[in-house]
Amino acid sequence: MALPRSMNLPASTTADAVDETFDVIVVGFGGAGACAAIAAAEAGTRVLVLDRFYGGGSTIHSGGVVYAGGGTAQQEQAGIADTVEGMYEYLRLEVGDAVGEKTLRRFVEGSREMVEWLGRQGLEFEGSLCPYKTSYPTNRHYLYYSGNELASGYADVAPPAPRGHRTHARNFSGATFYGRLRESALRLGVTFRPLAEVQSLVVDDGRVVGVEYDAPLPGREPGGWHRKFTELAAKAHVWNPAFGARLSAVAVAAARRRSTRRRVRATGGVVLTTGGHGFNRELVARHAPAWAGLTALGTAGDTGAALRLAADVDAATSHLEKMSGWRFLSPPSAFMRGIVVSAEGARIANEQLYGATLSTPLVEDHHAHGYLVVDAQTWRSARGQIREQSAFFHLPQLAYLFGPAGHRRAATLAELARGQGIDPAGLEKTVREYNETAAAGLPDPFGKNGEFHRAIGDGPYYSVDVSARASSLYPFPFITLGGLVVDEDSGAVLRRDGSIVPGLYAGGRSAVGLCSNSYVSGLSLADAVFSGRRAGAHAAGGSVPSTQREFA
Repeated sequence: MALPRSMNLPASTTADAVDETFDVIVVGFGGAGACAAIAAAEAGTRVLVLDRFYGGGSTIHSGGVVYAGGGTAQQEQAGIADTVEGMYEYLRLEVGDAVGEKTLRRFVEGSREMVEWLGRQGLEFEGSLCPYKTSYPTNRHYLYYSGNELASGYADVAPPAPRGHRTHARNFSGATFYGRLRESALRLGVTFRPLAEVQSLVVDDGRVVGVEYDAPLPGREPGGWHRKFTELAAKAHVWNPAFGARLSAVAVAAARRRSTRRRVRATGGVVLTTGGHGFNRELVARHAPAWAGLTALGTAGDTGAALRLAADVDAATSHLEKMSGWRFLSPPSAFMRGIVVSAEGARIANEQLYGATLSTPLVEDHHAHGYLVVDAQTWRSARGQIREQSAFFHLPQLAYLFGPAGHRRAATLAELARGQGIDPAGLEKTVREYNETAAAGLPDPFGKNGEFHRAIGDGPYYSVDVSARASSLYPFPFITLGGLVVDEDSGAVLRRDGSIVPGLYAGGRSAVGLCSNSYVSGLSLADAVFSGRRAGAHAAGGSVPSTQREFA
């Protein structure tokens, strides 16, 4: 895909054509953008935020979970003893080389302060600990094991601790998480322009000094119907991307008919927080072909706008091949006692692992095909856990899985395998070897441990197709993890030769960050806060004092 090139204009042309001047411009008003705007405003600068829609991005549709630890107030409330060093050692395994040791330590050591800072923005967290392993807790619990902390290979390195801090709100907490950040930014005097499509960066002598964008002029905005329609389209996009995209196209066209091109100057810097690129099919196919054709999760704005805008300044990108797919076995937690096998009947991964960790080998090594196999006792236990463990959005999926179309049942493993399209001999061999290991108390070759490492017992046997394209009633969404390469001390975008692009910053899923190698619940929002604050503060630090502004 040819990326449109941003404008590289001589200084005189930039000066003559400028419409407004701010200290910091933030492009994208999701979680990272809101944090960048708040940090810049807290530094006393004038901040403009531009968003293609009405703000919120993917954050507003998220679970509102922040990964934090090292002894937060909520962990102490729950009676959990966690240490900075324990959190660091665990995250080293998840983060890998996505960021340097110094950056990871800075994040971990500032984790408690991050939660306190969010509290000052009006967010609430609490320490009601979830007693079972789940992908997302019910409204009774707001602190949980949100990653692989309890799994072998992780628990051996660092003492397990629950670090998933869910925003205190019913059901999906992301709307509350974003809403409080938005309110805080606006209270601080941040100027917000919705329906603003940034077309290009304005570059003067190698420095990014502003942006060009299209937006309706004051008094020319669409009516209130447009916002409601756009919000409906965004919600539809999460659950049915094709239908949501059609609705979004209607909303975008209505705004574009009223839009005018404008140019705005930034004396300090421009911060790109436009989200990921999951809905840019060409980019996904080029960098991660195994994921091409699968369903991305996000909003209509997740098309790689930051990558496009930064292309003309020769910005470096990395980890564009990294994706996080979500095939969670739990809830119900009993399902983790089963085994997930390929079409050949061989196990794929440790079933106790976080859904994204399990999904990577499923997609990249087994053509996105896999099957969960459980015995009769496990099936009964899992069915009995539905009411206690299911959040509201789990219920339709579990109704499908336990309904007649969502699983297969057979008296023997061979019969089950034939009905499901699994090699019977391969499945019987895998179960036999798995049972021998469990019965002898030997370590599981894949690392499953504790209550979940138990032999497959008597039939009848049940299988669930956990393939990526199994059913629209059992979705398998993914998000992108890579983006622009940034200087880890400031969030400034780097060129391909390693030099800094003056005046340009990035954060959130637009940039390489903490979860660009491996995703666990809460780490993306935590990275949005961490990287957004970093970029906003440094962009504000680069602003020209008001007495020196040329075009105010």
